[in-house]
Amino acid sequence: MKIIVLVSNDLVTDQRVKRTCSLLKEMGHEICVLGRLLPQSMDASLFGFPSRRFKLPWNKGFLFYASLNMTFLWYLLKHRFDLVWANDLDTLLPAVLVSKIKRKKIVYDSHEFYLGVPELKNRKFVAWVWKLIEKFSFKNLSWMITVNDSIARIYRRLYGIETLVIRNVPIRRDNLTPLSRKELGLPTDTFILIIQGRGINIERGVEEAILAMKWVHNALLLIIGDGDVFSYLPDLVKRNNLSDKVRIIPQMPPERLYHYTANADIGLTLDKPLSINYRCSLPNKLFDYIHAGLAVLSSDLYELRKIIYRYDVGLTISAHEPSHIGEKINYMLSDPARLSYWKKNARRAAAELHWDIEKIKLKEKLDEYFTL
Repeated sequence: MKIIVLVSNDLVTDQRVKRTCSLLKEMGHEICVLGRLLPQSMDASLFGFPSRRFKLPWNKGFLFYASLNMTFLWYLLKHRFDLVWANDLDTLLPAVLVSKIKRKKIVYDSHEFYLGVPELKNRKFVAWVWKLIEKFSFKNLSWMITVNDSIARIYRRLYGIETLVIRNVPIRRDNLTPLSRKELGLPTDTFILIIQGRGINIERGVEEAILAMKWVHNALLLIIGDGDVFSYLPDLVKRNNLSDKVRIIPQMPPERLYHYTANADIGLTLDKPLSINYRCSLPNKLFDYIHAGLAVLSSDLYELRKIIYRYDVGLTISAHEPSHIGEKINYMLSDPARLSYWKKNARRAAAELHWDIEKIKLKEKLDEYFTL
């Protein structure tokens, strides 16, 4: 089959979509991925699959989403395909409309509970519009995919829809030797903490992590990625005289990012439980940290807590006060044997939490759906 995959980002750092495309290619299908082109976008060839990125006149707000959906709608109407694969609610409407017009199959993969994102919390009209789009679209879906059990339960309760859980676990990198700290320009005589991701947005706890470094001894915090608050972070670091303790690094290809992650000691994921989306979240970075052999410090959220304490790879915080986060970090770094124990457990956990196992569920479902 010819499959057109829709995403609202610029592709290169979206590892979930890349893993999905790898599976579809393994199954013998032809793929084309549609996304957006931003001024800071990396070379599309880094994504590794045929793609088309559109430069839109707006990059945020209503006009962005309208132009993105109209662009996708026009492309789908003009081009031949057998199945359209929509990632997240902001690409679902054109996929549903054209699949109905052309009587083609559709797959929907929701990477989060979109209506619960903090950006919609105080915007009732915008949230109402997205809710209408979701309700209309879900009438035309026979099943869907999402990233964890908590979000799956929400969709099943709201729409009674069959929901397949495919977690954001990485591909194993057993044969990849990371570059050294010296080769990466990182200090060799201090602990390294890391926060990474292309969604460094509001209520992710990144600002509190920076301020926590006032209490942390003998450690450097790396923040690598992009997002809504990313551009404000250097000023926060400077205003609090933390330039020697915090380093801000722009997003990079995942293969390059792995070398930085693997040289850290503790990975931080500190989403605040202020929106239902974050309360139900299971961020990609958690599994990236585990695969790099890091100890983990996370928010005390259900899906995160399940993984961290099942595999005993770290601790959770009980509050987002910077002093409390700093105390937790100091405790984790204070005993080398304990830190080493968490790191060893992370490597053991990676043997279970990887894509070769997870993709079996997805392949079985797709084989069934494609033959209907």
